[in-house]
Amino acid sequence: MIKKINTYSEAELIALLIKGDRDAYECIYNDYWSRLYAFVYNRLKTKEAAEEIIQEVFFSLWTRRAELSLTHSLSAYLFTAVKYQVFNYIKADKVRKTYASQISQFKMTDNSNQEHIELSDLANAVEKEVARLPEKCQQVFRMSRNEHRSIHDIAETLNISHKTVENHLTKALRQLRLAFSEYFWFF
Repeated sequence: MIKKINTYSEAELIALLIKGDRDAYECIYNDYWSRLYAFVYNRLKTKEAAEEIIQEVFFSLWTRRAELSLTHSLSAYLFTAVKYQVFNYIKADKVRKTYASQISQFKMTDNSNQEHIELSDLANAVEKEVARLPEKCQQVFRMSRNEHRSIHDIAETLNISHKTVENHLTKALRQLRLAFSEYFWFF
């Protein structure tokens, strides 16, 4: 069937994909995977991130195939999708590094009993506030912040959508911001 699929035009392949044709999807995957991988790898220089981003784009292509409407070529669509995934990865990586840096600074400046007690009190207060969140929201927040897991990994583990994970994290952070707004205003 793949040989027959290879003779179709891009428009015909897309039409077959929208109908759920796995051979058309596989043909598109095989045609674009290496080019997309090279594009991502040249920007991020990490094999694992490049593979994860490409898999995410192709997974999204398959799951959203029924609502697919292309204004340009399939190539433009896929490269644009990959570009946005790279931007999101870079932004998330920057946040993770900033967070890790701040945590390490807390550990480096913790040179007195008073600071240790205050940090412990703050951690307990944060944990109490997190415990007030809905159960699934707590679970997502803890997996993200305590286990340092990616949104994609959390979504896969909990079998929920990427967007649902983002919504839970947004809700948790908003709740914490509100609860500790006076504390941070003081500083």
